[in-house]
Amino acid sequence: MRSPGRKAVLPDSRIAASGQSATIRVMSNELEGKILITGVYGQLGRALAGICTERGIDFEGCDIDTLDIGDAAAVTGWIETSKPYAVINCAAFTAVDDCESDEQLSSRINGTAVGHIAKACNTVGARLVQISTDYVFSGDGDRPYREDDPVAPASVYGRTKLRGEELTANAHHHLVVRTAWLYGHGGRNFVEAIRGQIDSGAKSLKVVADQRGSPTFCDDLAETVLDLIRADVGGVVHAVNAGETTWHGFAVGIASLLGKDVEVLPVGTGEFPRPAPRPAYSVLDTSRLLGVLGRSMPPWEDALERYLEASCAS
Repeated sequence: MRSPGRKAVLPDSRIAASGQSATIRVMSNELEGKILITGVYGQLGRALAGICTERGIDFEGCDIDTLDIGDAAAVTGWIETSKPYAVINCAAFTAVDDCESDEQLSSRINGTAVGHIAKACNTVGARLVQISTDYVFSGDGDRPYREDDPVAPASVYGRTKLRGEELTANAHHHLVVRTAWLYGHGGRNFVEAIRGQIDSGAKSLKVVADQRGSPTFCDDLAETVLDLIRADVGGVVHAVNAGETTWHGFAVGIASLLGKDVEVLPVGTGEFPRPAPRPAYSVLDTSRLLGVLGRSMPPWEDALERYLEASCAS
């Protein structure tokens, strides 16, 4: 396994040669067979592809330009032709507020499409790994959520992702990995939003201080997902970087590591009204992860420092 300080990002040239296709292949024999990755253009998909490359894992990745996961025939054809050991479904409609105004699309991508993947996985005997979210919980808890805690999503996004979890269970070999507050290389995220405001000359920032969670670096999550597959873990597992903070605390950490003299002001959620409700508390209990892998993911502060070092150096 690579050391925590190393960057694992798939170069853009490998993700899509000439920008024409998101289908990529790398040969390996660390696992028993090929890994398929949907949503390979996304931040987690890129991280998975990069770490598969580092480990020499045989993988193939697709995104919307070459595979519509809502198309059952296309999904079936891809999986039956590839005959993978496992499919990691990173594809999702993650624009939380847009989900509120387009529930049909959210249901198609976050829910129904997962059923297509599960059915195809059963045909070839593959494992299905579904990436899910803290939004399946109500967000009004006062202790970290365990895998078997009652689910009660408050948003369209949360409800459709929960439907995806339910359909994942149709796969004979399946794993649901719930995570939260993701950021990674190659896309828009909270870290880059804060850095962008600071770089634009902002002297003060207002950031929500009444939502708690665990910022999670996609490189660390990708390592963990692959280790869970290798360990043949099934069911539901919570995987986030260790520790917890608020969005305000996260922003303070970002500004500090960037060495910027900017005032970060704590405000309430009500100051930034949005169509979709946000969980006030979405810390996930990772005791099962520790039990099955013998380790937790690194602290969020350490992960943030590694991300910023790598992105500043690139």
